[in-house]
Amino acid sequence: MKKMKLVLAAIAIITMTGAVNAAGVGYIDYAKVIDNYEYAKKATKEVDAKGLEMQQYLVDKEKEYKSLDTPLKKQSFEEKTAAEFKAKEAAYVALKTKREQEVYTKIREAAKAVMVEQKLDAVMDQRGVFVGGLDISDMVINKLKGAK
Repeated sequence: MKKMKLVLAAIAIITMTGAVNAAGVGYIDYAKVIDNYEYAKKATKEVDAKGLEMQQYLVDKEKEYKSLDTPLKKQSFEEKTAAEFKAKEAAYVALKTKREQEVYTKIREAAKAVMVEQKLDAVMDQRGVFVGGLDISDMVINKLKGAK
């Protein structure tokens, strides 16, 4: 019986200690952070400009294609243009992926710093939190603005 009381007392102490040390969970609204992060805006503009450049390339090539007079010239032109566009598309996808990763990494680093400052156990995306938690979106935005 004494062992049982001792075990129950130990469990109670461990449970209470764990509850005291648990700081909680923070969450961020990723879309809000992106909308308020200047580097993310610049990266998006750069990627969009590259996309518009590709669209203009296609418009220009279509004009050139219409000016060709023989089927052989048109076929050769199509093959050459397809290869050039494929290279441009690969460069676009690489740029987009690189910029998205850079933005994500910077936001993640800022969220980690806020997590440490606020003594949180974890930071989640807002969509994963149904009830509770601490919204640290503004703190992350401020951290990013200060980091430049």
